[in-house]
Amino acid sequence: MKKELEDTLVALEASHKVIAGLTEIGLSMSKKIENMKVKKQLAKANHVECHQKFQARIHEAEDSMQAQHLIIEALVDEKDSLLQTIQGLQEANNAPAPFDGDWEEEPEEEPEEEEIEDIPLGEREIDDE
Repeated sequence: MKKELEDTLVALEASHKVIAGLTEIGLSMSKKIENMKVKKQLAKANHVECHQKFQARIHEAEDSMQAQHLIIEALVDEKDSLLQTIQGLQEANNAPAPFDGDWEEEPEEEPEEEEIEDIPLGEREIDDE
């Protein structure tokens, strides 16, 4: 009976060690899971922040483009108004209209090519000609 009691005690101690080991593993895994959850939340928050900044930049660019479009429209209107004023003044002074659309553009002159000096080839240089 004493032997049986000792065997039971040894088995009980072994099972306590196994339980303690499993508990330690469980606690370690719980910590890792919590760390992973924190990292996931930080990554998600960072993603949301980046997305918001990107959307703000897009909105800012769209606003800028819209403002530029309005400026261009205003400049075109001003140009048209100035052309009408010029034409009106020329008609009042019986001057020919310079903006009749029949003018010819002068052809662009092609730049003269610079001559390349003949450079003597060294012993190890390759002649591509």
